[in-house]
Amino acid sequence: MAARLFVGNLPFTTTENDLQDYFAQAGPVVAVNIMQDRATGRSRGFAFVEMGSPEDASKAITMFHQKDFQGRALTVNEARPREERPAGGRGGGGGGGGGYRERR
Repeated sequence: MAARLFVGNLPFTTTENDLQDYFAQAGPVVAVNIMQDRATGRSRGFAFVEMGSPEDASKAITMFHQKDFQGRALTVNEARPREERPAGGRGGGGGGGGGYRERR
């Protein structure tokens, strides 16, 4: 069973291949996904790395959390399950009207 890791504080120049090679030191890497900004396509500075087993993931956390990678101290921990978000784009807000009323 694979285990998913959150990897933060990445340099914006890091590639998925860089992470694949680095995390392979801890065990088999199933997948690497660097998160990108939708508008610019630029890295958002974090990624998810899927390790081959929970043991390999635990080893990777021990080996790489707060360790230097391309000049930055990585944050490496177990990825939390994705939170459910309401459908329909940006929630919240409401009303309208803007506070202006015509007096009669």
